[in-house]
Amino acid sequence: MKLKLTSVTVAAVVLAGCAPMLPIGRINADPSRFRNQRVRVAGTVTTSVGLMGKGGYQIEDATGKIIVLSMSGVPSRGSRVTVTGRVLPGAEVLGAAVGVTIREESHKVK
Repeated sequence: MKLKLTSVTVAAVVLAGCAPMLPIGRINADPSRFRNQRVRVAGTVTTSVGLMGKGGYQIEDATGKIIVLSMSGVPSRGSRVTVTGRVLPGAEVLGAAVGVTIREESHKVK
């Protein structure tokens, strides 16, 4: 019984530290709500630019596109990735978010 309780406790702590998986469109629709929050998104890399292990790339899911800033290399175009990072909202022009990005903490190519 003690082992089961410990396993449940460990699982709860691990899950509490995970960022929620969100559709990109939800972040783009209200970027100020997610400002500096840790999130996870998944999608396909549509463009990528890297130099000396740093760069940026854009990913797309069924709900939209977002730019990811990376300090640890960029995945190639066409890769399916899951990204964890913090949202950095950009300016708002006529009610539309411009320049919303995610500062990557990690990414995993599927």
